[in-house]
Amino acid sequence: MGSNMAEAHPVGFQWVMEAKSRGVEVVHIDPRFTRTSALADQHVPLRAGSDIAFLGGVINHILSNDLDFREYVTAYTNASFLVDERFQDAEDLDGLFSGYDEATASYDPSTWQYQNTDSHGGGARAKESAAPDQQGSGGAPIEGAADILTDPTLQDPHCVYQILKRHYARYTPEMVERVCGVPAEQFLDVVRKWTSASGRDKTAALVYSVGWTQHTLGAQFIRAGAIIQLLLGNIGRPGGGIFALRGHASIQGSTDVPTLFNLLPGYLAMPSAGQETLADYIDTIRNANQKGFWYNSDAYMVSLLKEYWGDAATPENDFCFDYLPRINGDHGTYRTVMDMVDGKVSGYFLLGQNPAVGSAHGKLQRLGMANLDWLVVRDLVEIESATFWRDSPEIETGEISPDTCRTEVFLFPAASHVEKAGTFTQTQRMLQWREKAVEPPGDARSELWFFYHLGRKLREKLAGSTDERDRPLLDLSWDYRVDGDEPSGEDVLRRMSGVDLATDRAVNGYTELKADGSTMSGCWIYSGVYADEVNQAARRKPHTEQGPYDNEWGWTWPLNRRVLYNRASADPQGRPWSERKKLVWWDAEKNEWTGYDTPDFEKNKPPDYRPDAQAVGVEALSGDDPFVMQADGKAWLFAPNGVLDGPLPTHYEPHESPVRNPLYLQQGNPARKVYGRQDNPSNPSWPDAHGEVFPYVFTAARLTEHHTAGGMSRQLPYLSELQPGLFVEVSAALATERGLTHMDWAHVVTSRAAVDARVFVTERMRPLRVDDHVVHQIWMPYHWGGSGLIDGDVVNDLLGVVADPNVFIQESKVATCDIRPGRRPRGPALLQYLMDYRERAGITIATGTDLDTTHRSPDHTEDTP
Repeated sequence: MGSNMAEAHPVGFQWVMEAKSRGVEVVHIDPRFTRTSALADQHVPLRAGSDIAFLGGVINHILSNDLDFREYVTAYTNASFLVDERFQDAEDLDGLFSGYDEATASYDPSTWQYQNTDSHGGGARAKESAAPDQQGSGGAPIEGAADILTDPTLQDPHCVYQILKRHYARYTPEMVERVCGVPAEQFLDVVRKWTSASGRDKTAALVYSVGWTQHTLGAQFIRAGAIIQLLLGNIGRPGGGIFALRGHASIQGSTDVPTLFNLLPGYLAMPSAGQETLADYIDTIRNANQKGFWYNSDAYMVSLLKEYWGDAATPENDFCFDYLPRINGDHGTYRTVMDMVDGKVSGYFLLGQNPAVGSAHGKLQRLGMANLDWLVVRDLVEIESATFWRDSPEIETGEISPDTCRTEVFLFPAASHVEKAGTFTQTQRMLQWREKAVEPPGDARSELWFFYHLGRKLREKLAGSTDERDRPLLDLSWDYRVDGDEPSGEDVLRRMSGVDLATDRAVNGYTELKADGSTMSGCWIYSGVYADEVNQAARRKPHTEQGPYDNEWGWTWPLNRRVLYNRASADPQGRPWSERKKLVWWDAEKNEWTGYDTPDFEKNKPPDYRPDAQAVGVEALSGDDPFVMQADGKAWLFAPNGVLDGPLPTHYEPHESPVRNPLYLQQGNPARKVYGRQDNPSNPSWPDAHGEVFPYVFTAARLTEHHTAGGMSRQLPYLSELQPGLFVEVSAALATERGLTHMDWAHVVTSRAAVDARVFVTERMRPLRVDDHVVHQIWMPYHWGGSGLIDGDVVNDLLGVVADPNVFIQESKVATCDIRPGRRPRGPALLQYLMDYRERAGITIATGTDLDTTHRSPDHTEDTP
């Protein structure tokens, strides 16, 4: 669900097919019939953006029919925990939770807390400067974790289980049909199959990708899936889990060792303004009395600071904590692009990304890059983000002129994945070492080479500086081993893994990291990948020579665990739930946890262990607390903190939607980030009177034959021949309604852009009956741009920028649009054409949004009140 795995992740889909050959039933839930659907046992089409209504229906069915794995749920989740009596649900406030501030479009979570605990964060400042990840990789901290009131019978009206039951009561099969367009009987058939894969002897796996994440409710889509899997006992057990598919070989690695503005390596928070000292920072990301391994975040942070600044980082100077920048607002990629347009950014490094084609609102991206002093692009080929100044669509409309564009572009050739050595971290958290197969051509170099030598040259340039602001750069520990002029990736990996500074030996795992400055580690979750001074990521022991979990192939964080939270694979007494599903278990004779995987638990803590009342951190975890990173040791069905748009997933309509929300008065996510600007208009949504201007649902995705923004595939003749041109998929009914002819030209229009494409009339896109009318959806692939052997319009130009409040990801999987036969206007005529559409839709020049903001729908904007 939210994934076209066969097409976008074909190598991983091999294992789905192998499971299917052994009798596993595969269900694909997706707006479009895809190559995944063709190989599944069942395809369920639904309206794009309505996933929480579907998932909420599953939750309701489980709870209404007592289908939850009760022993697992009671012991391992927060189902029995009592919530503050002041809490008001979306059921009580018609789509809002208690604590909502309409002026700032944000929540104060104080009433969401457990009884006997207090809130920790939230509010408008959290929405602008923080995300849940900033409060720790194991979830948000809570006060008084040892003193939470519970009702093991799950009957108290204030317990999480009963709140969950009330919240999802209205998500009936009939409501799912109204919202999603999925017939009630088909929905119930899927639910019966899903819930049957539960209990001691069965599990089910849930797979998602960016079809879930790229929504204003993206984090909540995933939360809803997690709630189902927890109710069914499918987390921490073999054959269960939730798989977040990654579209590149090391996208997982790029969040572990982050390219994100608000995180440090290992999901440590980037410090925020006001955190003057390291103690201030630690007090923010953990509480003094919380449970779990996140309590040791001081050791992870100090070890990171020691890896950054080495001998310069001492207890006397707070381990150079003051050298780290502080977050004082939204510095996400889209906010940065808007700042570029507004003249607030001078220079930009662009690596492994082609935003002129691959990012939402491509026009805004190109206009931003055209307003820089300098731009550094590193890529395999000359991509559109390097040539926008001379050949972008805005040249034709007159919005960018090659003669006056001020941006100086530096294009550096980059080494490809076979031309450099190093690790990739992929979907299952596995680090795999890749050897260099061939030398890179000409001046092409690795990223490691580029940044190492950039840092070296900057430090040389600043040598002798007495300016205090240069100290963070000059004090860096920059003595990585160099082979010729190429820095050693293995040396970098060893330092990321961690080193005992007293012995200069690699540590064996994050449990050996210290907060006193005696260890260093560049990424605490990777600690142990160089255990015993061996590159564990380079191991390649064949499957035929080891056990079923292939523990000696590569290395999986943390501590080479293949299944996270696998203490939950045993019952509270430490026994496997069943022989068929055994993974780790308690060996009473040896007084240790053992099994087929590395136990995700303290090795010698027995199942009947109960902590002292004053215990904190790891010692406070009971022997049956499997979720060892959570502040209370349990999995959260209800989130008392850390999610900025509500403690329970709730169906809201996408930001642009042709229908009203049938479930609540509240139309869209009340906490979503809307960047209301003249250059970022939004199509009107219900209940505005102009919805007929953009009546259709738009969604986009990938093809196997091309790679994301096309820079790697549109240069290759054999791939270009397989998918030579941009097309738009429509149903036969929509083709008739709009006068479209198969394989003729048409253009798709939003308030941002118009895009030409060939019409492909197909049954893959089916009209859906939603509420009381038919909703048409159209689909486009987004791989085309102006460069390469084949070219085409930029599909991402159609999208605006509106974001999930938790992680600031854009809603690029659903919007509204129009489609017309024939090709779009060109040049200045295109600008007038789009202006005419905006005027008919009632979109104002002042705000880029519709004048009508009634019906509690939207609309706090960052730039325009």
